[in-house]
Amino acid sequence: MTDKTIPTFVGMAPAGDGELGRVQLAPEVLEVIIGIATTEVKGVANTRGNFATGVAEKFGKVNHGKGVKTEWSEEGLTIDVYCVVEYGYSVPAIAVDIQKQIRHAIFHMTSLETKEVNVHITGIQFEAGAETE
Repeated sequence: MTDKTIPTFVGMAPAGDGELGRVQLAPEVLEVIIGIATTEVKGVANTRGNFATGVAEKFGKVNHGKGVKTEWSEEGLTIDVYCVVEYGYSVPAIAVDIQKQIRHAIFHMTSLETKEVNVHITGIQFEAGAETE
C-alpha cells in the first residue's frame, strides 16, 4: 500500500464565535468504514487482503480494512476496493452497488466527498458444495 497521510476533516465549520479546533481522521478509520460498507452489499463474498491479513485472520483477528486502498490528492479522495463476488450475481450491478454504498457511508459518517471509487473484482466464490464440470 502507499504511504498514508492523516487527512484533515473538511466538513462543516464549528458554530458560534470561536473556532474549536481541527478534526483529523486516521486513514485506518476510513478503511474500516469502506470495508464494512463493501461487505454489506448483497452478493459480495469478502474483500481481498494480502498474505499478512490472511494469516492474521487464521488466528481470529478480524480486519475490516483489508482489500481497501485510499489515496489523498489535491482533487480529493480516491478509493480502490478489491473484493470477491458470490456466484450468480451480476458483476456490473454489484460494482455499482458497492460504489453507491461506499459514497453514501463516507459522506454520512465523515461529510467527505469522494473523487473516485474504483471496484476491482478479484474473483468469484462458488457455493461450498457445488461441483464444477
